[in-house]
Amino acid sequence: MWIAALLAVTFLGACVTFLAPDRYAGKVATAISAVPAVGSLYMYWVYLTQYETTGNALLGGDAAFAQTVEWFEIAGFSVQYSVGLDGVSMPLLTLTAVLTTLALISSWTPIDDRQSQFYGLMLLMETSLIGVFAALDFLLWFVFWEGVLIPMYFLIGVWGGPRRKYAAIKFFVYTNVASLIMFVGFFALLFGLGDSISSLGLAEITAALTGGELSALAGIEPATLKVLAFVAMFFGFAVKVPVFPLHTWLPDAHVEAPTPVSVMLAGVLLKMGTYALLRFNFTMLGDVARGELVAWMPYAIAAIGVLSVIYGAMLALAQRDLKRIVAYSSISSMGYVILGLVAFTPHGMGGATFQMISHGLISGLMFMAVGVIYNTTHTRMVGDMSGLADRMPWTVGIFVSAAFGYMGLPLMSGFAAEYLVFVGSFGAPTLGTAAPLFTAAAMFGIVIVAGYLLWAMQRSIFGPFRLETDYDVGPAPLHDVAPLAVLLLLVIALGVAPDLSYRMIQHAVNPILEVGGGV
Repeated sequence: MWIAALLAVTFLGACVTFLAPDRYAGKVATAISAVPAVGSLYMYWVYLTQYETTGNALLGGDAAFAQTVEWFEIAGFSVQYSVGLDGVSMPLLTLTAVLTTLALISSWTPIDDRQSQFYGLMLLMETSLIGVFAALDFLLWFVFWEGVLIPMYFLIGVWGGPRRKYAAIKFFVYTNVASLIMFVGFFALLFGLGDSISSLGLAEITAALTGGELSALAGIEPATLKVLAFVAMFFGFAVKVPVFPLHTWLPDAHVEAPTPVSVMLAGVLLKMGTYALLRFNFTMLGDVARGELVAWMPYAIAAIGVLSVIYGAMLALAQRDLKRIVAYSSISSMGYVILGLVAFTPHGMGGATFQMISHGLISGLMFMAVGVIYNTTHTRMVGDMSGLADRMPWTVGIFVSAAFGYMGLPLMSGFAAEYLVFVGSFGAPTLGTAAPLFTAAAMFGIVIVAGYLLWAMQRSIFGPFRLETDYDVGPAPLHDVAPLAVLLLLVIALGVAPDLSYRMIQHAVNPILEVGGGV
């Protein structure tokens, strides 16, 4: 009932917030969102102490906080309200709940128009995000997956910048078309499985696929059908990640979205894509990802990951807008996740999952810090700012710490995540003798990251203050800085003690490797 309670609180809380007067909507929504935030932290502690070694929910493991209720039947398949958590989904659900509360607090200053609708949509989006990470039935998962698009479309299109309508439509079209292509690929597998499955439960579908139950469909042999479905689903999820060259919607969405929405977009929404890739492509169709059916497949995936790392970092290097710099750097960071997943080693796959959590925290922190700077200076252009360290030392101090976290400074979560990915990918059996080359090329991205972040900090933060304004530039209010401090503490906590998440992640990803003999 715990997951149902989280869904109910956020959904009913959204309804209450829609009806609340604008002047109280922010405080009401924050108070409501604190319930799932605290609840998820308690569930996290329970998971660590009671469920940590129960394995992968799709590969025979016992899902924690599981609940299954028969829903209806469609095309001969039973549809269930089925939810539960394992070592992959538990930290992502907690990240969602905690980051939403902090994003709502950071909205108090910049959002001054139609607050009740804004905060209501933020809570509605949280409902769908929790559902995405908890659902264990395909149709239920797909409802939540598509449910995220609607509030995000309105949040960008109504409260965004001058080109908000263009950015919102572009975001919706890209992700919706990608979802449809993914949907076709997945349903081809379902009908290929035929009578070997009786429900749309993800665990049952995974067992049938890994057990060789797939039959020919419309004259297409099972092996070819698997490869075609893999490509369709990879395309659908890769748009959401996003990876090169499917990334073009992301910078527009980030730049036009209000800062709290950018925090959720980078911190959680991008992880929907990598989470789905792990669950569907690398768990259900692991033989395709490992190159057992098409030898070049892992090389192609690794190349996409490394190109995303280098291309995203190079584009960030060319930007002058702080928000656009962080947006492009997210593409680069997601490339490490792709490389770690396709390595099919304990450290590679575990590090990729850890990177999802780490990047969610650090990118959220970076966007929040940029938002506080913008609220104070009314500009995000690096060339317009100088000497901010003297005027707003706490904000700048946290921003610099977050930037070092992005660069992979030891004792911060970014270092642990990237180190694990590199160790795991260097000897990846799926990439053979090319594994060190892919890893070395990806490591070069760290150098570029350090270059553009140091350049941006040197120009905007240090030196004499020279921003020409007719208003006072001083320390930000406490409620703007407090969420930054909380996120920074979480980044340091996971950097100092990665096992707070990594140990539970390993217990969930190792069964994926055992299916393919990767361990």
